[in-house]
Amino acid sequence: MLTRTIGRYLSWPIERLAALLAPTRIPPNIITWSALLLNLWAGVLFAMGRFAAAGGLMIGACVCDLLDGPVARRQGRVSIFGGFLDSILDRYADLILFLGLLVYYASVNRFREAVLASVAMAGAVMVSYAKARAASLVSTSEVGFWERPERLVLMILGALLNRMPLALWILAIGPNITVIHRILHTWNQMEGRGPLAAASRRRAGAGAAPKSSSVPAKAVREVRDAQPVLSRTAGRGD
Repeated sequence: MLTRTIGRYLSWPIERLAALLAPTRIPPNIITWSALLLNLWAGVLFAMGRFAAAGGLMIGACVCDLLDGPVARRQGRVSIFGGFLDSILDRYADLILFLGLLVYYASVNRFREAVLASVAMAGAVMVSYAKARAASLVSTSEVGFWERPERLVLMILGALLNRMPLALWILAIGPNITVIHRILHTWNQMEGRGPLAAASRRRAGAGAAPKSSSVPAKAVREVRDAQPVLSRTAGRGD
């Protein structure tokens, strides 16, 4: 994925910058909030039609997004809440950027681009939600290409190169395909059709003791018959 490629090439400069910031004792959460503020500014610029300036601010916000984790590790301030806050603010940042585009295209009566921005915004939110919801149900949920770094890179390129309508077409289609991919992946895993489920069944079969059992055969049949009902009702809480 592009996420790993970006991380590989930017690892060294980000770590060097984190090494410079860590001794200042600046709280990592301040860096996280700074990313949101930069994206808020970028969203305002999008609404004003100043796409190139908005793209530049998005680059700064991405740097902050990459920095908060390494700074937290160097300062010994890594926390579960920090990761939670980062995820929440990322979702707000995504909404702000697309809302800025939606406001601009609506103000200049470009209905098609406004609809594309709306669909792209929904896809950005649902990609993250599908991953989080699937993670609570199955062992693996990281499938599909269009994660947040990929979306941001395309959005920045569209802003800097003045090709935002093309970027919005891709962002309206690609992330929603990833959502469908994750739905199908989760369904396969829960139905026992995925490779991990098959491996789990093989391990369970290899470790079983077929010679003796203290459970009566009738009780085993009753539990087996009840399992489909239990599996259907267990995942309804939302």
